[in-house]
Amino acid sequence: MITHDLIKKLPKTDLHLHLDGSLRVETLIELARTRGVVLPSDTPEGLNELVFKPHYANLGEYLQGFAYTCSVLQDAEALERTAYELAWDNIDEGVRYIEVRLAPQLHVNESMTSEQVLQAVNAGLERAKREHRRSEAVATRGEPSFEYGIIVCAMRMFTPAFGWYFRHLTQVTSELEEKRRFGIASLQLAQTAIKARDKLGLPIVAFDLAGQEAGYPAVDHAEAYRFAHEHFLKKTVHAGEAYGPESIFQAITALHADRIGHGYHLFRPDLITSKEVYDPEGYVRALGQFIADRRITIEVCITSNLQTNPEIKTVANHALKQMLDARLSCTLCTDNRLVSHTTVTHEIELALNELELSTQALRDLIIYGFKRSFYPGDYREKRAYVRQVVNYYDKLMREVEPAFEPPPGR
Repeated sequence: MITHDLIKKLPKTDLHLHLDGSLRVETLIELARTRGVVLPSDTPEGLNELVFKPHYANLGEYLQGFAYTCSVLQDAEALERTAYELAWDNIDEGVRYIEVRLAPQLHVNESMTSEQVLQAVNAGLERAKREHRRSEAVATRGEPSFEYGIIVCAMRMFTPAFGWYFRHLTQVTSELEEKRRFGIASLQLAQTAIKARDKLGLPIVAFDLAGQEAGYPAVDHAEAYRFAHEHFLKKTVHAGEAYGPESIFQAITALHADRIGHGYHLFRPDLITSKEVYDPEGYVRALGQFIADRRITIEVCITSNLQTNPEIKTVANHALKQMLDARLSCTLCTDNRLVSHTTVTHEIELALNELELSTQALRDLIIYGFKRSFYPGDYREKRAYVRQVVNYYDKLMREVEPAFEPPPGR
């Protein structure tokens, strides 16, 4: 029987994890107090009632809490601390590989550049990694070590709420049409990501695009993604979270996406708006088949989707079941540990209990996370690490189910 304690022990990944949505609430309160940021409440209970709610009306309300978290993440000390704590929060529940994503443009100011933002985050993650490697579990018991990568996240659009960077962007590109500005900002960020990886030696593993989908299509950022593609930087895109299959299509065609963040609305022909699509059902089938053939992994965030799409109502109605039936490559992620009040363990429990996953289906979901990760080492190192993880996973399963045997070659 797969229990809560066993799930916590199993090696896991989180490939869709936003730093600014995953602070400890106590740390948020402390940072706000020491940095003069006014919060709606100065207690965890108050913030959970007013800001970080169990349920939200829509994605817009869900995103409101980021105004507070980003406000306290405007200096290197705060960024390093929250990254360090996030690493240990994951380590403590058995997560052994994470890809932390953040939008540096939300943290830059007069005294901190995008490169310095990324260096601060890396310092916190690296410190936790070193500490875990020195632990008895890794040194003597053969547990997989904690590893990580950093995903640089561009924004589909900017508003005055984005603060310093919005003012800067408006000043330096005032003669350009608004959406063109957003594309230029993304290209500049892609160039920064490559510099941080190649010249600063940071484990920048991928480029991402987030923000409001409707009205701000991915194709506006094609130049940035082409630059990332040409410099061998992996690519993921938030798509199909609050918009339909066409958004996912743009992500995998115009932006060369290797993975898709959320992808929830993949199987929604009713959301297709283009008059050029004369057979919406056929379009969705072809899109799903293309994603399956190319093994484009979907970063599934169950709790987050339930919160931002109230019409889903229950886990049983989540598109994950359709994804698994279509044999898509999927992995379970938290999205935002604070905003969604979740952990990787909780996301797995939801899928296991509500969708009645088999032991093998659970194993596939978890192992896909390691196999489809953007691991920062070379391919041989990644293969060795994944093999260690698989062996350790199977060892733990046999301890509770002696008859457990994974299929050959898996």
